[in-house]
Amino acid sequence: MFKVRKVNPKATSEINTGFGVNSSDYGGRFLNKNGNPNIEKRGLGYLERISLYHVLLEMPRWKFFATILFFYFLINLLFGFTYFLLGVNYLAGIESGSTLKKFSEAFFFSCQTFTTVGYGRISPVGFMASSLSALEALIGLLSFAVVTGLLYGRFSRPKAYIRFSENALLAPFHNGNAIMFRLAPFKNTTLTDAEAKVSLGLIVEENGKMVNKFFQLRLEYERVNSLTLNWTIVHPITETSPFYNFTEEDFKNAQGEILVYIKAFDDMFSNIVVARTSYTLNEVILGAKFDPMYHRSKNENKTLLHLDKLNSFSQAILNFNFQGK
Repeated sequence: MFKVRKVNPKATSEINTGFGVNSSDYGGRFLNKNGNPNIEKRGLGYLERISLYHVLLEMPRWKFFATILFFYFLINLLFGFTYFLLGVNYLAGIESGSTLKKFSEAFFFSCQTFTTVGYGRISPVGFMASSLSALEALIGLLSFAVVTGLLYGRFSRPKAYIRFSENALLAPFHNGNAIMFRLAPFKNTTLTDAEAKVSLGLIVEENGKMVNKFFQLRLEYERVNSLTLNWTIVHPITETSPFYNFTEEDFKNAQGEILVYIKAFDDMFSNIVVARTSYTLNEVILGAKFDPMYHRSKNENKTLLHLDKLNSFSQAILNFNFQGK
């Protein structure tokens, strides 16, 4: 069970956060590490609760192409089996042979009809076979139109190619401490006018009841003109911070989550892109500082940014006097 302490009374809490207040009704974190809300919706049928279009746009690339191949194989298997049941004698050009050979011929005729290739060696004979092949050709045309739209949507959809450090750090900063995490663009895109908003969700006791309280964390810099290198986002722990007077033990025992929202303008898409993530307080490493990620090249004509060092840090000595000095 987490210990709960009183929050700094000088810290201003947010009201309209979109998250519930009653902590006993919440399970786990508010946001997953990938930025999606940690919410499972129920009360409606599965197909009513999901948007298939969004699922196909957001699924990993290998799953997307595997889904297309599976659909292609399944629908041709279905039509091939239907042709086979109808009788291969209604498909002119199929030579006599074993049952497996006849079924494979019907299956590949379905593939040719579905893709509207039509090599001409096999052709439908009679009303039923011709109607079935016409229906399959129509489904094939519509299917390829849908897949083409999905491919275009996946490649053209604005996306923030930003990666965050795996952990946030409680690091020495000036004469006190600060919460820090960092991010970096990892594609060959140009991001400008990047803006960060960071909030803290904390479970506290209020009027004898455990509630969720949210606080906007003031940052050293909330905007950068150009996001070309890494950006270390710093929340100095001052007298107005909800972390003010937190001890090392408080950081280890308090139950809370740092919510991160980043938006920037992407020149390639000519649009605003958004990235989100969160850090629970047990994902905050105490007494550490980030190692440099970039340096000058050997010939001194270029800056090298090492993305594999995004979460690289070393130990540091904290200052817990919290007197604003």
